[in-house]
Amino acid sequence: MLTTFDRIISDRGSVYAVSGGPVADRAAIDAALAQLKSARRFAKATHNSWAALVAGEGLKSDDGESGAGAIILRMLETEALDNHLIVVTRWYGGKHLGGDRFRHVIGAVRHYLAHRPG
Repeated sequence: MLTTFDRIISDRGSVYAVSGGPVADRAAIDAALAQLKSARRFAKATHNSWAALVAGEGLKSDDGESGAGAIILRMLETEALDNHLIVVTRWYGGKHLGGDRFRHVIGAVRHYLAHRPG
């Protein structure tokens, strides 16, 4: 079960959310992503970039937001947050954000780390 913080960042029309939770293996990652996307709002998002550490192995997907998965994974590794998935969702607002999109991915992950349960 993922914990979601919605509409945490807004910039030039783009809106960000962050979700995360414990996972035990790739099947659990796939199930968590399917559960997140079962909400129509998240299924229609422009990007659902994610990363997970499972038994020390890094898994990631940019979902079209080039470099986002690597940023999330690096932050998971820094926190030593094993067996955990973090998803940063973006709804594109029509204006390119350039390098600010990386700042927003970092901000979203920081928000999750600061407010996650447990």
